[in-house]
Amino acid sequence: MRAIFLADAHLSSPEDSNYRHLLAFLRDLKNNADTLFIMGDLMDFWIGFPSQPSRQYDPLIESLRELKQSGCNIVYFEGNHDFHLGPVFSDYLEAEIHTRPAIQTIQGKKLFLCHGDQINRADLRYRFLRLILRNRIAKALVNYFPPSIALYIRKRLQKSSRVDYQARAVRWNYRQIISDFAAHAQTLGCDGLVTGHFHLAFIEKMKDTSFTTLSLGDWMGQYTYGEMLSGKIYIRTYHPN
Repeated sequence: MRAIFLADAHLSSPEDSNYRHLLAFLRDLKNNADTLFIMGDLMDFWIGFPSQPSRQYDPLIESLRELKQSGCNIVYFEGNHDFHLGPVFSDYLEAEIHTRPAIQTIQGKKLFLCHGDQINRADLRYRFLRLILRNRIAKALVNYFPPSIALYIRKRLQKSSRVDYQARAVRWNYRQIISDFAAHAQTLGCDGLVTGHFHLAFIEKMKDTSFTTLSLGDWMGQYTYGEMLSGKIYIRTYHPN
């Protein structure tokens, strides 16, 4: 069995190198993986409007469709840039969608899986924004809002992410935040933590335990991803041809 974990590609345009490399990576996974875990922020911005106005993601959707048809399950953990995924993912791709973290047993290991945007409880500004955008009322309104609203939200999120990320990285020790949360996940009986969001690529074993923390990095230049084989977790780097 082979499971793949991928996060933070922030795909925007099919002409971008990370977009093209991801399509190639998905082609390589056909008949070569049992499950693809998308751990959030695969796209720079996605809200699942019924009309599907984000046509720039058609090549991605079709690649995922082909992967699904090859026998690979798709499990999607919503991120802070892709949420209310809508019928494209739930119906067309038949993905298993998670709107919040979950504990799943994979290859005999109990893993805490999350995008990671809720790990830093001190980031009150983001938590308030998440409350506004991710509640049930906002999800229902997606069916009635014009796509122009999505474009406005997209611009706001892009500006906030790009301006605030470095400042937040200086303000908070992201690696320590992840490690502290891993200790919490262990108290829940988990054997490991898999998270995205922080754009940090590392894997580490908790001292005196077999607990493994995998922080996925990103697909924006690092091209890092996680792989699980026979119950063991690895961090890998994709090398484009």
